[in-house]
Amino acid sequence: MAKHDEFDDFFGEGDDTPVVDTRADGRLLRVPLSRLTTNLVNPRTDFGTEAELIDLGKSLRRRQIQACPAVSRSAYLKLWPGHAKQIGDVDYVLVTGERRYRGAKAAGSPTLNCVVDDGLAKDRKMFMEAVVSENVDRQNFNPIEEAYAVQSLVAEFGSNRAVAQHFERVDGWVTQRILLTHLAPEAQDLVRKKTMPLDAARSLGKLARDNEWDGTEQLAWWQDEQKQRAAASAERSAAKRAAKASAAPKQLTGEPPAGPEQHGADSFYGRKTDPAATEQEPSANAAKEGAPAVPGQATPPEVTVEGRGQQPKRFPYEDGAHAAQHLIHKMPTDEFNKMLDLLNKHRERFTDMART
Repeated sequence: MAKHDEFDDFFGEGDDTPVVDTRADGRLLRVPLSRLTTNLVNPRTDFGTEAELIDLGKSLRRRQIQACPAVSRSAYLKLWPGHAKQIGDVDYVLVTGERRYRGAKAAGSPTLNCVVDDGLAKDRKMFMEAVVSENVDRQNFNPIEEAYAVQSLVAEFGSNRAVAQHFERVDGWVTQRILLTHLAPEAQDLVRKKTMPLDAARSLGKLARDNEWDGTEQLAWWQDEQKQRAAASAERSAAKRAAKASAAPKQLTGEPPAGPEQHGADSFYGRKTDPAATEQEPSANAAKEGAPAVPGQATPPEVTVEGRGQQPKRFPYEDGAHAAQHLIHKMPTDEFNKMLDLLNKHRERFTDMART
């Protein structure tokens, strides 16, 4: 590998572009993209659209706040010597930051800031943890990528439990994710697009693993599962509507009784009245105006009821049956019971007054 000891223009595109040490301790380097590559064990496959990568690259060109962790080529090849041909003649291999690398290339940026630490390549287990943990902890993976990332950790750590304990998770956290690796590619695509929810995907993954289902069988199960879920959802919605209807206050229904007090009831219920009848027959309430109040009782207040798009309507004191219906449906139970107690106490008094 060629030495790069001269301070050349690091914005050049050739292999002679130097690595610029931007800090005194020599760990933070501005590395030309031509001398940098990505690792071949990254489980992440979704890096965004070309337009999104270009936008990211332009942002990095203005200011790269987070440097990419990397290791030297020799340190990486000690772990995966069979990758020498694929990575080419570069100086450094990224541990994480492949999306930033792709964004920089898409936008035509010549360099990327990296922190080179060969300690991350002490062994495969440590390297894979570094590759996966950043994406898992920050939830940068989609569910399928995360599944394969966890699977790769299991391969290095030796068991589901070892991975769970290392990341301080329950054993089921590992198992649930690896189940997605048993899905056929077409089913995995549904998960990526969020067409299939994770709970269904994990159930299907277990069935596919235990029964060795192919893609056709998996999709057939999902079609049937969708029908069952739709039926269950419709049943729940109907139950909610029924519960809401039973809990809602009942509306007053029925026609008020005919008689000289018809007009007052019509007015309360918002029905149109005959103006001629109104002029010829005074309402029962008008006949009672000026009548002496019941001894010991206050004169009833002028209560009005607001109707949507209507003028306020008086409470139907002149129609006892409908007034009672209104109170039964509108008054809280405890207040209604208080009213009944009061009426019972004065019932005999009202009766005696009516006889006299």
